Amino acid sequence: MNNLSRLFGRRTADTTATGSLLFKSILTLLVVAVPFTVQTSTAQHSSHSDIVDTAVAAGSFKTLAAALSAADLIDVLKSDGPFTVFAPTDEAFAALPAGTVEDLLKPENKAKLAAILTYHVVSGKVAAKDVVKLNGAATVNGQRAKITVKGGKVMVDGANVVSTDVMASNGIIHVIDAVILPSFDTIPAVASSAGTFNTLVAAVKAAGLADVLSGDGPFTVFAPTDEAFAALPAGTVDNLLKPENLSTLQGILKYHVTAGRMFSEDVVAQSSIETLNGTVTVATRGGVRVNNANVVATDINASNGVIHVIDTVLLPAKEKSSVETARDIILLAVNRAVPLFNNGNADGCAAVYEVAAASLIAMQDLPGSVRAELAQGLQKMNTQHSSVDQAWTMRYALDSALESMSAPMATSRH
Repeated sequence: MNNLSRLFGRRTADTTATGSLLFKSILTLLVVAVPFTVQTSTAQHSSHSDIVDTAVAAGSFKTLAAALSAADLIDVLKSDGPFTVFAPTDEAFAALPAGTVEDLLKPENKAKLAAILTYHVVSGKVAAKDVVKLNGAATVNGQRAKITVKGGKVMVDGANVVSTDVMASNGIIHVIDAVILPSFDTIPAVASSAGTFNTLVAAVKAAGLADVLSGDGPFTVFAPTDEAFAALPAGTVDNLLKPENLSTLQGILKYHVTAGRMFSEDVVAQSSIETLNGTVTVATRGGVRVNNANVVATDINASNGVIHVIDTVLLPAKEKSSVETARDIILLAVNRAVPLFNNGNADGCAAVYEVAAASLIAMQDLPGSVRAELAQGLQKMNTQHSSVDQAWTMRYALDSALESMSAPMATSRH
């Protein structure tokens, strides 16, 4: 997948502030200038005019101009940029359902109009030869427009690109034959309308997280399908939905959510991702996996984030008890020390065991008998002069502590 952040420079969506900076000065688009003919071939010329003046000179974007005027936004398109604009023609606006444009031009719909307009703008100057290499573009709106190339034709969210590389001093314009629309639904609403996340939606509501995931965000959600929940052991979902298991359910759901929008190209660029409840790993060989879950669909837009579909429910690691942690420390020490001893470095082996024992003694919530046993081992070790004897003394002490905690040794003795 392509790294769009490299090409575009990621922006987070703030349709009030960003849009405000983006379109106010385009009031000048209301001026009707000399029209130009929309071309299907790539224009190779450069222009000394900025995007606003170039669009004014086109004369084919009167409805767009009216929409920008109604949005009452400021003109960033006259600033340095650069920007890439997918500009709908008048015919594209005319193809919308009757009354749509008139409704959007109402003052009470200014925020919605700004969201639509910013969805047509990408940060950065991306020529046609680069667009065709992409499968999506992060827009100024914050959501991602899908790009497909088929039969030599380029489409942006279903709109055909009918003219490309209209150059401006601060960017580039590609003309499209349809108005593209971002999502206006929040993550829970998008999941609910999909019809394949009924269990997830029910779990989110039971956990009291619906309001959170309907907030501003943005969030990235790795969403398990109904089939993914059904694959859990029998009774698991019913048990999680019980009020007494609220904290466990919340922990599992938060393990599927990360702060900010991470589109597919952002996900595969990471080896791990920090969720709201711990870290998940990302692997890309033979497909994309998050922990042990396959990613089966990506980049589903929501007004406050993005959804990636997975085929397995992610389960956070159980919080370890002090005894479990102590067992891990002992096994790790043994696995590191044994090769040292076998290679003739008994002193290094004894040092590893000594550090492990001291760490365990410092764990106040370990059983007192275990800590006392290790302390006796250290005391005995300090009376010995042979590093071999010291290594064996500490190994016996660690073995005894491990046996006291009822955990079998995973590594044979040296």
